[in-house]
Amino acid sequence: MVTSSTPDRIFHIATDADWRRTLETGTYSTSTVGRTLAEEGFIHASRREQVQGVFDRYYRGLGEHLVLLTIDPSRLTGAEVRVEEVGDDTYPHVYGPINRTAVVDVAPLDRRGGTETLMSMWISGMVVRMGIALAVMALVTVVVLVLS
Repeated sequence: MVTSSTPDRIFHIATDADWRRTLETGTYSTSTVGRTLAEEGFIHASRREQVQGVFDRYYRGLGEHLVLLTIDPSRLTGAEVRVEEVGDDTYPHVYGPINRTAVVDVAPLDRRGGTETLMSMWISGMVVRMGIALAVMALVTVVVLVLS
């Protein structure tokens, strides 16, 4: 169920491990870092413009691979979204587990909290591999020069 002021899409930062469990079980039930839906009573979510602030406050430096879940509230079954006041702002909270079919996109997050595309991940990996290859070639060159 969706309240009248619920955005078309809401967002939730998840650990990759929690998301993988969802793929196996079909439901997501982590409220926030280290807290379950059962412990908290709801799953924390945000509007898109709030994601960076949430990342900076709670997830930066966590040391785990993170993903950003994009949730379509109209696809939730058995859960209600309530937009509630938190301090001077409002945040959407999901009262109930999130069914896998309500998650319409999953994007990896980089260390700064930005989403990574497959292309940017591929390029980053290539840069690392090329750097290692150049370092090995330089080391081999030095060894060859010293031994000759």
